[in-house]
Amino acid sequence: MKYLSILGSTGSIGRNTLKIVEMFPELFSVKALTAANNVEELAHQVDRFSPDIAVVLDKERALELKSRMPSGSDVNILHGDEGYRTAATYPSVDMVVTAMVGAAGLMPTLQAIDAGKDIALANKETLVMAGAIVIKAAADNGVTILPVDSEHSAIFQCIAGHPVEDVGRIFLTASGGPFLKKPAKDFIYIQPEEALNHPTWQMGRKISVDSATLMNKGLEVIEANCLFGIPPERIDVIIHPQSVIHSMVSFNDGSVLAQLGIPDMKGAIAYALSFPKRLDLKQPLPDFAGIGMFTFEQPDVEKFPCLSLAYHACKTGGTLPAVLNAANEQAVNAFLNRRISFDKIPGIISRSMDSHAVIFRPALDDIVEADRWAREWADDQIAASGE
Repeated sequence: MKYLSILGSTGSIGRNTLKIVEMFPELFSVKALTAANNVEELAHQVDRFSPDIAVVLDKERALELKSRMPSGSDVNILHGDEGYRTAATYPSVDMVVTAMVGAAGLMPTLQAIDAGKDIALANKETLVMAGAIVIKAAADNGVTILPVDSEHSAIFQCIAGHPVEDVGRIFLTASGGPFLKKPAKDFIYIQPEEALNHPTWQMGRKISVDSATLMNKGLEVIEANCLFGIPPERIDVIIHPQSVIHSMVSFNDGSVLAQLGIPDMKGAIAYALSFPKRLDLKQPLPDFAGIGMFTFEQPDVEKFPCLSLAYHACKTGGTLPAVLNAANEQAVNAFLNRRISFDKIPGIISRSMDSHAVIFRPALDDIVEADRWAREWADDQIAASGE
């Protein structure tokens, strides 16, 4: 039996993780669940999975969650940073699934690592912000980090059994998002509902917008650099609209391995939870004859400049990736709240990066401060836009 703490249990990754727990109750048990604001969904999850603890963002939501508990419930309801720390470090937990959205996932992930918990990593921002610190902490504490992103799970599976020095290139595949064929001149008119309508994947709001700008793929370049030690010059992004090839790895002898599957996150999640075993998920195979052909194309970085910004942050390093991430989070949130238009997102990120004095060998405090600075700077830019 593997005991789990799921940080961000009400999001897309969290809900899919719980579906796997339901499928294999003899293999997995949930000890801790956390959410931010979705008290109603968390209450249903607590009722179904009977964790020891449940955590929400603040005291008000904790009181609401308590009011939804049946009489006699013995779940310990906590809130705030201390609650998330408790969930991340809970003594009986074997693995922490880090599915929180954005920079909020960094500190709980580091706390879990310091407590010696293996990590099923779905929060890419953790490595984007502080990859070197996180990877070193995992090595120092004997912790295994298993990727949950479908692309990084695919790379992990392709590289398995091969020395990293045999790897030539990594190819991160991207669907291209909902605006692959939309003219850039029309980006100013894009509404949040359009950006959330991903053509192949069902994802949360923030990551759906990141997919639409290709920032999600840029963040994945930084994540792959940290996870696999491959420099950004040898990490390529390739548009693959069918979303069946989840990523590919080339080797020095010219061979290329690809991992394929339907666009469903349960496969990557289950592999992280059960590694090195594979679970019988009863997933359908891709309909190869129905698909007919796989197509590929180069990303248009003039049309989607967020991808170039992420490569620049990755190559520069230091605190710049944290600034990229923070400015992006603020810009995406402003777009979703109709404060800026879709086409303004890259400019806010770019100006934030240009205005930042990079610290090249940052401590954790430096990264936290860079994150704070970038959010404040981006918010000022958003306010000044007058939208």
